[in-house]
Amino acid sequence: MELAEMIAPKGVIPDMRASSKKQALLEVAQRAAQITGLHERTIFDALLERERLGSTGLGGGFAIPHCKLDGLDRIHGVFARLAAPIDFEAIDARPVDLMFVLVAPKDAGADHLKALSRVSRALRDRALVEKLRATDRADALYALLAEPLKSPRAA
Repeated sequence: MELAEMIAPKGVIPDMRASSKKQALLEVAQRAAQITGLHERTIFDALLERERLGSTGLGGGFAIPHCKLDGLDRIHGVFARLAAPIDFEAIDARPVDLMFVLVAPKDAGADHLKALSRVSRALRDRALVEKLRATDRADALYALLAEPLKSPRAA
């Protein structure tokens, strides 16, 4: 599963201004609601509930908030590049400036885990992350995210 299968151009927030984790989750929930047709409060509450289990701040300045909800037929993604890093209670205690949010169907199971793995692998690609941090244009960010990730074995 490629990132382009999860995210659409309107799923990119190029310069999100949020001063806290809660505010950032609310902003991405609003965008996810526009994309999925679900109510923003439903998405926000599910993302917040997942964060209560443990931070999705994976270190390196990025987080992958995610949730599963009824009423979806596929996995949807929202990417946010924050204007200023925020505390996300990440495992390395580093503030987060890149977020890739996944909103999946309740019964996604293995597909949800594959999507999380795919996003995590992409955000561990230093060259990609540098490019994502270097631009604040939605179209450029989407183009970077939509590009297939090169397999380490192919290099």
